[in-house]
This record gives sequence, C-alpha cells and structure tokens, in this order.
Amino acid sequence: MDGRGRAFDNIFVERLWRSVKYEEVYLKDYRNVREAISGWRGYFEFYNRERLHQSLEYRTPEAVSRQATNQAVATTLN
Repeated sequence: MDGRGRAFDNIFVERLWRSVKYEEVYLKDYRNVREAISGWRGYFEFYNRERLHQSLEYRTPEAVSRQATNQAVATTLN
C-alpha cells in the first residue's frame, strides 16, 4: 500500500471476491480445478453482462464501459 489511492483500489477487489465467493463458490461443489475455472468464467460473464451493480446506478459494467467508449468516440469525431 505505498501508492496513493491503493487502499481504495483494494476495497473494490475485496468486494468483487466477496461477491464471487457468496454468489458462486459457496453455492457450488466443484469436483476439480477445471470445473472451478469453468464456473468462475461463467460467473464473471454474468457479473459483467447481466448483474446490475448498485454503485453503477443499477447498470452492468459492460453497459458502463460501452457508454464510455461511445462518448470517447463521439468526442474524437467532433
């Protein structure tokens, strides 16, 4: 934690992994690492494309990213 703002970055990572644990890992009984990786891959697809996030005004991360990209392109073209 030597950089400025690092503690706040850590908060977001901790919240992400808490969500992964409670919404995916604790609910599944993985038999091996391959199953776990496959399950996590599916969860992150859901997390980024379907799950609404309160901190993003009940939008998905994908929608927020798409909006930012579209705004950047529009600004560049003008």
